[in-house]
Amino acid sequence: MKKLMRRLGLVVALLALTVVVSSCGSKPLSSRNVLKVDQQSKTITWGVKADTRLFGLLDTKDGKIKGFEIDLAKAITKQMLGSKGKAKFIQVTSSTRMPMLKNGNIDAIIATMTNTPERRKQVAFSNTYFYAGQSLLVKKGSRIKNVKDLNQQKGTVLGVVGSDSVENVAKVAPNAKVLQLTDYAQAMTALKSGQGQALTTDNGILYGMSVQNPDYVVTGGTFVSEPYGIAVDKTQTPFRQGINQAIAELRANGQYQKILHKWFHNVKGFDYEEAAQE
Repeated sequence: MKKLMRRLGLVVALLALTVVVSSCGSKPLSSRNVLKVDQQSKTITWGVKADTRLFGLLDTKDGKIKGFEIDLAKAITKQMLGSKGKAKFIQVTSSTRMPMLKNGNIDAIIATMTNTPERRKQVAFSNTYFYAGQSLLVKKGSRIKNVKDLNQQKGTVLGVVGSDSVENVAKVAPNAKVLQLTDYAQAMTALKSGQGQALTTDNGILYGMSVQNPDYVVTGGTFVSEPYGIAVDKTQTPFRQGINQAIAELRANGQYQKILHKWFHNVKGFDYEEAAQE
């Protein structure tokens, strides 16, 4: 009888523990303090791209994601949490990054994400860490020299689902057809196969594609400003302020410039002053 009672007691205790753990896991993001949690765990979980050369690209040799945003996220993490601070990376795409932030799967998004009025309705942005501009990538010798040519020739422009680039080009080139792909790797494949005459997104991303694909060039200058910011939940003001302070400190101590130079010094035509604007 005593053994039975002990077993029943153990079952009740386990059930109670399960309820407690479940209730903690269902705690809404708005009631959490991400900064305090990260300070305790010494870890910030970042949502990053893994298909974008120069910014965040998966290295198949060692399985690690590498790029400007990866190094910057690591530097921000240590600036905020100290030398023992660790940056954890979770792969996102243009279409999954916002839901993953809202669901609490990641603490912040650093994934070539443009700070726009529409997005500010859903998330809060840090200060600009990379000042990009939307442009076009075309094959060398293409008749498309700028976005006006794309409009006049009623060509097909390729973009990525979840990116604001497609909406932007529709405004400046309403006669152009639009084909949206899941990610930039698929978009580049579509451009090579002739499914479109141009691929459009931020010039920083396009420069990375041109480095990997020398037969393709960035053309036409920029027709829309695309300032990149780190996105966090709108309720996490202390966390956002901490990120802003860390970025300012990295700019002041020269680490930001070193990271920028590391990833873009071999890119023909890259404008450091423009990219480093705040």
